[in-house]
Amino acid sequence: MAEAGVADTLPETTSPALQDGFVRELVKQIRAQDTHGVWDGKSDADLLAPYILSAEQRRALPIMGDPDPETLWRLELFHNAVGLAIERATGCMVSPLMKMSHEGFGRAVLTAGRLVVVNRHLRDVHRFGYPSLEKLAEAGNKLVAEGVGMIGQYGDVARYG
Repeated sequence: MAEAGVADTLPETTSPALQDGFVRELVKQIRAQDTHGVWDGKSDADLLAPYILSAEQRRALPIMGDPDPETLWRLELFHNAVGLAIERATGCMVSPLMKMSHEGFGRAVLTAGRLVVVNRHLRDVHRFGYPSLEKLAEAGNKLVAEGVGMIGQYGDVARYG
């Protein structure tokens, strides 16, 4: 995926989506990967730019393709952020697991105790991204709400499993 020009599609850094709880968690996950401080000068919007794909950028990607390691890394950070947001909301430790074929098909599962709190089928991972920060926040928050709801419904399995 070519990243040139991606930042041009992002809203101003004052976007309300940058203050969303899930988006803040994702930014923390990204910054935690920067062990040498290379990204210290980058804004949160710049760090999130690879997660944003305009319709034109999505069309430019082939229908079939193998995901590159950077895309898989971003997908992993996304699900780690979902898991940590669920942990913060429920107090239950959440573990993300991802199994992916080299063709970009697979599954992401988040577990708490013996409970599967999120089960997400993945396909076309080489095209992973959202049209805007708001859509990124919406997708992450939907998964967080799903996980929190499962723990709320089956808390005994999540806590004591």
